[in-house]
Amino acid sequence: MKPSQKPEKRTLEAVADGVRLDKYLADCLADLTRSHIQKLIEEGQVTVNGRDVRPALKLKCGDHIEIHIPPPQPVELVPEDIPFEVVYEDADLAVINKPAGLTVHPAPGHASHTLVNALLRRFPDLAGFGSSPRPGIVHRLDKDTSGLMVIARNEKTRLNLVEQFTSRSIKKGYLAVVTGKLLPERGAVDALIGRDPSDRKRMAVVSRGREARTDYKVLKYLVGYSLVEARIKTGRTHQIRVHFSAIGHPVLGDSVYGVKSKLLGRQFLHACSLELRLPSTGQTRSFTCEIPDDLKKALLGLNKSA
Repeated sequence: MKPSQKPEKRTLEAVADGVRLDKYLADCLADLTRSHIQKLIEEGQVTVNGRDVRPALKLKCGDHIEIHIPPPQPVELVPEDIPFEVVYEDADLAVINKPAGLTVHPAPGHASHTLVNALLRRFPDLAGFGSSPRPGIVHRLDKDTSGLMVIARNEKTRLNLVEQFTSRSIKKGYLAVVTGKLLPERGAVDALIGRDPSDRKRMAVVSRGREARTDYKVLKYLVGYSLVEARIKTGRTHQIRVHFSAIGHPVLGDSVYGVKSKLLGRQFLHACSLELRLPSTGQTRSFTCEIPDDLKKALLGLNKSA
């Protein structure tokens, strides 16, 4: 029987007067949403100078804040028959083509019908990762982004792939349609990305964000749009969508960082290529996949209007 996990304890010291407690913590703790922080405060998991408080408390400079974050509740992962394409597989890993509309792994309020549930059905050996809620997952794609992902089938491979991602030796390519005529035809967006201070559910280009660079090449100009190949060395949340929006060319159909489209019910973004080193042999392999039918249909509509 495994010992029960203890709550994680974090401490902070307020550096300004008059800021609401929940807002201050949301700004300092980028991995927690403001709603999660408010819940922790209401449950008595946050104290200021040793006292229970309310989310609206106005802090004073020097206030000592303690946050106790309970361990995540175990999630029962159930294999589900959800179709997806396997592009390549060996004993160590699989390269798969994730369909749009499928969340990668379970999260609060979304415990089933994820890529992880589908993977457990297709690769039962992933159950060997123990109690991990994300067995085999070493990187992610947004729910409404389709395309290539690599899945680790054992812990040794997971660590190898994590090292490849950390050293940025894995190469990822995307196809996107962005609004407007993107100039120059080849370029890069090199801008820090972090939580949007006005909306914690969004990301934004911010001065205290994390390093992020998106290289791009225009493949074709359409009337009012540009078909673009994008390559990223960093893998920040919503990186391509945030970067193109920040330079005034949001991705077609992106309702979060741009506007909805009648041509498409999601953002036009597809992970079309992936290059990595096979852990078993050290051989570098490249994989590609075509854009799915909904993106083909949208592209056809744009071509007809050209």
